[in-house]
Amino acid sequence: MTESAVHSHPAVERVRAALAAAGLAVEIVALPDAARTARAAADAIGCELAQIANSLVFRGETSGAALLVMTNGANRVDVARVAALVGEPVGKADAAFVRAATGFAIGGVAPVGHAAPVRTLIDRDLFRHAEIWAAAGHPHAVFRLSPDALLRFTGGAVAEVT
Repeated sequence: MTESAVHSHPAVERVRAALAAAGLAVEIVALPDAARTARAAADAIGCELAQIANSLVFRGETSGAALLVMTNGANRVDVARVAALVGEPVGKADAAFVRAATGFAIGGVAPVGHAAPVRTLIDRDLFRHAEIWAAAGHPHAVFRLSPDALLRFTGGAVAEVT
């Protein structure tokens, strides 16, 4: 996919608009290959795996509500801990649910610009780094930011999720 095609993709445009509305002037970087995993993103960017703000969508098993967990790319989410934090059992969401809840495909789920508001938990470990990288609405698009900016513009809650 060409750089201009990535930058003009509707989902990337939606992320760009949401970031601008939050007062963040960030550069969206087009990657030459899809980065559908945290490892692939870190390798493409040339950063540590722990600097990837991995976007994982879960589904509340009682409410059916979407939950976005932004975790350090080197960590694995503790589903029982997350369930205790949100007050209901949670399960991994399938691709159709992720797209319906966020408007993004798996591998490109951004922390902002969702189809509807999504409750967000942010892994405390992300705050160990001055800069982190998040998906920008497409598997070929990422942007750099600080953990504090992530917290500010998502309205998320910092938690021990791993």
